Formats: sequence, structure tokens, C-alpha cells
Amino acid sequence: MDPRSGFCPSTRTFRSLRPPLPLPPEDAPFSFPSFAVSRLPSPLPAHPAFLDASTGAALSFPALLARVRSLAAALRGALGVAKGDVALVLAPPSLDVPVVYLAVLSLGAVVSPFSPLSTAADVARAVDLCGASVVFATAGTVGKLPAGRKMTVVLLDSPQFESFLHGHEGVGAEDGPLLPPPPVEVRLSDVAAISYSSGTTGRMKAVAQSHRRLIASSLQAIAARPRAPGGHAVTSLLGVPMFHSYGFYMLKRGVAMAETTAVVTAPRGGGAAAVVAAAARCGATQMFVAPPVVVAMARRGGVGPEGFPDLVRVVCGGAPLSSAAASAFHEKFPDVELSLALGSTEGGIISNMVGRQECHRIKSTGRLCSGVEAKVVDIINGELLSTNEQGELYIRGPSVMLGYVGANETRICAFDSNGWLKTGDLCYFDEDGFLYVVDRLKDLIKYKAYQVAPAELEDALHLIPGISDAAVIPYPDEEVGQIPMAFVVRLNTNLTEDQIMELIAKQVAPYKKIRKVCFVDSIPRLPSGKLLRRELHRHVTLPKSTSRL
Repeated sequence: MDPRSGFCPSTRTFRSLRPPLPLPPEDAPFSFPSFAVSRLPSPLPAHPAFLDASTGAALSFPALLARVRSLAAALRGALGVAKGDVALVLAPPSLDVPVVYLAVLSLGAVVSPFSPLSTAADVARAVDLCGASVVFATAGTVGKLPAGRKMTVVLLDSPQFESFLHGHEGVGAEDGPLLPPPPVEVRLSDVAAISYSSGTTGRMKAVAQSHRRLIASSLQAIAARPRAPGGHAVTSLLGVPMFHSYGFYMLKRGVAMAETTAVVTAPRGGGAAAVVAAAARCGATQMFVAPPVVVAMARRGGVGPEGFPDLVRVVCGGAPLSSAAASAFHEKFPDVELSLALGSTEGGIISNMVGRQECHRIKSTGRLCSGVEAKVVDIINGELLSTNEQGELYIRGPSVMLGYVGANETRICAFDSNGWLKTGDLCYFDEDGFLYVVDRLKDLIKYKAYQVAPAELEDALHLIPGISDAAVIPYPDEEVGQIPMAFVVRLNTNLTEDQIMELIAKQVAPYKKIRKVCFVDSIPRLPSGKLLRRELHRHVTLPKSTSRL
């Protein structure tokens, strides 16, 4: 193996340059909660396990473990929840949600987080896929559950749930077992969680994850250190939804790392600005966020470094971050590491940046995480490629899903014949082992015999002064197949379509030129910053004048 790039010429694969993960064997009798608790110091940490950055409420480690123990006992005793049962969690963010996750997992049952903002149709689809027998909801979300299904429903804002949290705290002693023993032995290879993928770009799929995968994901995300020796404990702000796979990993990671995890529970509407304000308010050491938060922090006139005296690292994932936004952040926060990462619901955390030097590779998503292997496959002939050659990224590793579950999704060809997960990302590795994502294969624009990556053009558009946001999609053309079309949000400028096309034409090859521009008021995105390209495709016949999306 090349020690610089991680490329092995004999196998034509790339291997992680990080130290190996200390993972137990796959058949070890562990659940994720028992593993996390085994890592906690004795006596338990004095700092909070969870902090509500919106209200200031806190949950200590002793209180967290007592509530997990009590809820698990109630679920097993009062509701009969057993190993293999699936619990759908349809609730807005609160300090109760991580308690539910850990209690369900400790019983060998399967936790299935789902967005509380979803439509009733999407909720019904999720219930069908995961086969939920228990649902944790609230008075505001319970109405979205499908009628006529035999499910036990527990409302987090009910007296019943409150009694579950505190009514069984006598189970075990504070100096004895911290979690009730599961009724059936749980092994690391057992299904622990079912998450959801591709709901915005195609038919929703349910992704099965093992306990071992949850442990691997927790260990792959490195811990930040306080700025000064002997400083306060690490406080990690969770600026992404708890139901999202990114947020789900980081909630559990905080417990395993004995850190304080600050969560944002303010009602929807504050957006990125609310996350930034919460981070400043709680004195965050590190932040787990999506691109819109990084953009908000980098804007001129916003809170500067003085508002984040303890901030060491910002980890950005969930969607691509433009080079312009990354550069602006580094300029405004020169002493804060901006760590980009690549991950997915199916593949877990694939690559990330560690340390200040790596964080300045602005266009990269870092090096492969510990335990991850990768290969780059030519999308035309299937040959395995070397460094600086673009192809589809395939991966293997401890964070890869078990597979899809429910309906016909088990027949989806996600893996090749040797067990490598096909990510669907067009990527390449450089000579130093840094991974670069060119674009999603399904988003590539087919211009004549060429393939054009929308992400490259979007990055160039974001660098043009006067453009606050942009997206590129294929526009059908009878002569050449497809042409690149840009949706552009102008910021206090009179930029014209011709000016934008001319500026981009000077930077790219002739076949990559933008040949159509539509000015809009906003670009449809998820809170993670991920583009809703399907929404843009509905507007490809709009006139060139400003339109609303």
C-alpha cells in the first residue's frame, strides 16, 4: 500500500490511513447502550449529558441513565416490548428523544427515527417499511399515524410517558448495573436502527443498521479538545435534526464520548440563524452542522470569533459546501477548524478531515475514516481506477448498512457481488489520499458525448459576486440531449443571463458552459442544505424572467 495515498496497486483499492478502530467482534454480546455506558468514567461526569440550548434545561449523566433504565423497564414490563420489535419515533427535538433511543436499543428492540414534519402519507410509508409495533409521538404528530394499524402509541407529552421516565427508577442501584439486562441477549450484529434514505430524490428506502455500526460511527467522529488545558468539558452543539442519520449518530456519540451534547429545540422557523445563536449561547466547543449554518456564520455582519471564545471545530456534513462559503468561513474564523465530511445513511461516515492542515483542503471531504476501504470504478467499463481518476465510489467498512428492509427494497442492487456498497457518487482520490466528490451520478448532465457535473458549475456560480445561491440541472435539448441550466438567486444586483453565462464560459470547458439561466427568489433545499432537484425540474419550462420557487 502506498503510505501517502492509501492505494494498493495489487488490489486496486484504497485503504484508510487512520489508526484502526478498537471494535469488538461482530458476534460480541453487546448493545450500543451497554458499550457507551462501559466507556463512562466512575464517578459519572459532573457536566450535563444533554443541554437544551434553546431553554437552558439540562440532563445530567446520572439522570440520563436513571431515565433510560426506568423507561426500558416500563417498556418491557408494562408494554411488553421485546427484542426485534420496531419503535418508530415521530417527535420534535427534546431531551426526551435520546432517552427513548437508548432505552429502546438497550432492550434489543429496533429504533426508527422519522421526521415529525413528514406528511401522513410519508409516515404511513415508513410504518409499512419498518413494520413498527410501537410509536413514540406527541399530541402534535400522532394525527399523522395511519388508521387501522395495530400499534402501541406512547405520547412523549403525556402523564403516561412521564411515569415511565420516573416510575421505575428503583430498578437497580446507582452503584450497580446502570441498565436493565435485556430479556434476550443482544449481539453487535443484531439490527439496532432503521433509518430512511432518498425520500427527496426518489422512493423512500428503509436502511437497517447494526449495533456494531452505531459503535463504529461513534468512534469514527473524533473528539474536540478545549482551547486551554484544564478548560471546561467539551460541549458539542447538535445543529442538525435528531431524526436525520447525521444527528442520530452524533446524539449517541456524545454519550459514548462522555461529552455534553447541546440540542436545539426551538420551534421550526429560526433556521441557521437559530443554530448559530444557540452555539454562541451555550459556549460550544464544537458544532455538528449542515452547510446553511456554515454560510450563516461566514456572512459579514454576523457574530464573529469573539462570540465563540471556546469554539475549536465545526464539522459540516449532510450536503456539499461551496468553496466560496468554506473560504469565507476560514477568513472570518482563522482559528477554528472547518472539518468537511462525506457520509450517507447507507454508508455511514466515509471520510472526514482531522486537524488544521487537513481542514484547509477546501474542495475535499477529507481522508477515509478508520476501517473504511474504497475503490473507484470506471462508470463505462467497470475497471478499477487509481489516484486522480474519476469513477463511482464503492466502499466497505464497519459503518456500512446491513441492507434495505421492507416492501421490494431488499431487491435493490446496492452492493456488488463482493459486498462493496455502491455509493452513487462520482469521486476521485488525490496522491495524498484525500477524497473529492465530483457529483452524484444520477445528477450528471449528458451533453452530446460528455458528462457535466452540476456541482462544478454551482461552485463557480457561488464565487460570482452578487449571487447568493444557485443550482444547476439538465435541460432537455433535441440536438445535444441535455444542456446545463442554472437557477440563480441574485443579491442586490442586476446581473443578467448573458453576463452569468459569459463569466462561467471563461472558467470551464466549452461543453460545460451554462446555456440557460432562470432567476428565482430562492433555491428549494432541505434544512441540511441538500438541493431538492426534483422541485427544480418542475420549473424547467419557466420563462427567463424572475419566478418564485
